[in-house]
Amino acid sequence: MTAMTPQRDFAIASPKRDWPKALAAVRQLLADKDDTVQVFEIMRSLNGRATRDGYLRLLKTAQGGRIAYQRRELAEVLMDRTTLATYPAESVAAHYLVFTEAGQISADGLADVSRQTSRPEGIDLVHPVAWYGRRIRDTHDLWHILTGYDLTALGEACLVAFSYAQTKALGWALIGLGAALKGSRQPGQPFARAIWEGYRRGRAAAWLPGQDYEALLAEPLDAVRARLGLTPPAIFDAIPVEARNQSLPKTA
Repeated sequence: MTAMTPQRDFAIASPKRDWPKALAAVRQLLADKDDTVQVFEIMRSLNGRATRDGYLRLLKTAQGGRIAYQRRELAEVLMDRTTLATYPAESVAAHYLVFTEAGQISADGLADVSRQTSRPEGIDLVHPVAWYGRRIRDTHDLWHILTGYDLTALGEACLVAFSYAQTKALGWALIGLGAALKGSRQPGQPFARAIWEGYRRGRAAAWLPGQDYEALLAEPLDAVRARLGLTPPAIFDAIPVEARNQSLPKTA
């Protein structure tokens, strides 16, 4: 930053944490698991320097530097369903189409939810750190596919824990902790252990934010999982699908 650059241009890089707003949002999310706007309230309140630090980490490799220089908006890539439909049946793109169609979700839909927060300024800012934040947001459903976590409440909670390990964004940690505590009070299923497994898988896997997703979409899903160290979630997979929505908050 030079003396000629206004300080406000860099405010997005290191926002202050707002614990009261984050805790209020967590309470609302736990009370109404479908109120997914609260997820973005929590993230914006607690992420602090995590988004900036992730962007700087991206710059440390040749591939990451190229991706950052090109600054492609992944939502545009993922909403081009006509092009995605041309990829082979075993590809990540093909699995993404099936997953989003079955769940009736889209990258644009997730972006729209993120704009419903009480402080929407900055989400669409033309700024490299804001771009990186959108990149993390827009890959959420791709991470579902790569990790093997479904759209149930437990699947979302496990992906939250995985995402904290990958991004060090404190908002994910708070949501995951809330879900684990709530899950631990539900008898019969190891919900908290499954969420902890999600965190451990995130620690063990390659760094997903640094992947070239446009190239990755064309690769076979099984090959990508093997390359990135994404072993199957044993505890999660052992929990019956019909039990995975019991009293846990949704996160997307």
